[in-house]
Amino acid sequence: MSEGADHGGGAGAAAWSRGGSPGGDGFAPSALGTREHWDAVYERELQTFQEYGDTGEIWFGEESMARLIRWMQNHKIPLDASVLDIGTGNGVFLVELVGTFSIHLKTPEICMYKRKMVFALPLGHISLSLGQKYTYVLTVFEKMNFLLKKKSNAKFGFSNIAGIDYSPSAIQLSGSIIEKEGLCNIKLKVEDFLNPSTELSGFHICIDKGTFDAISLNPDNAVEKRKQYVKSLSRVLKVKGFFLITSCNWTKEELLNEFSEGFELFEELPTPRFSFGGRSGNSVAALVFQKT
Repeated sequence: MSEGADHGGGAGAAAWSRGGSPGGDGFAPSALGTREHWDAVYERELQTFQEYGDTGEIWFGEESMARLIRWMQNHKIPLDASVLDIGTGNGVFLVELVGTFSIHLKTPEICMYKRKMVFALPLGHISLSLGQKYTYVLTVFEKMNFLLKKKSNAKFGFSNIAGIDYSPSAIQLSGSIIEKEGLCNIKLKVEDFLNPSTELSGFHICIDKGTFDAISLNPDNAVEKRKQYVKSLSRVLKVKGFFLITSCNWTKEELLNEFSEGFELFEELPTPRFSFGGRSGNSVAALVFQKT
């Protein structure tokens, strides 16, 4: 990856201002668009996690994650579909995607759960969550019976997901959080999305929560970097695959223009609205594109 290249990390939910940039693309260059900025951010967050266990910021809030998961659930996206989180940051969204898995027991057997051996009687279908918000926690039991403690609603259980970020500290942080959650089926890689490796391809779903926003603020020819982003997306996403983007810098109409080549709008997702001075609008845009 080249220094000062695109932003591969999770972009912030702050509303970045527009201005007459030298490139004439409507955005004022900002440190938020540089690799150095995000390296420093995730180095701090990694240290905070190591000292206090704080996972850090959830870009666009928890509702943004729930919104995407609801869409995937409503459209019955297969749990073995390959999913790529572009600019995964602290990896919290990956944890939520894995969140839930199912156990089907037909005969008494011995299972391993968090390195502890447990005995299980046939109980049909049991959903367990290993995400940050546990759905069911398997506890100690006697006489070969499960004791299940319900804590919250089940989410999803994707089994073929990957997260990339061009910041090594972000990947180290997300790896530490994923390990703490006891998850092992998440692939992480330091990767510059503007110059993706040949291994990065064939995904059914690609997700962006702020990364394209940050690229738009890069002081070094952001216009060309945005074009390269679209080319990279076309490379890694399967034909008829879906691209879910959440942005606080771009409107629906602007995103339609940015992704007009090779993609078509599939659906606009509902986002919070605000009213001011007699006018109303959305604080963020959330769109689903399909590769043509």
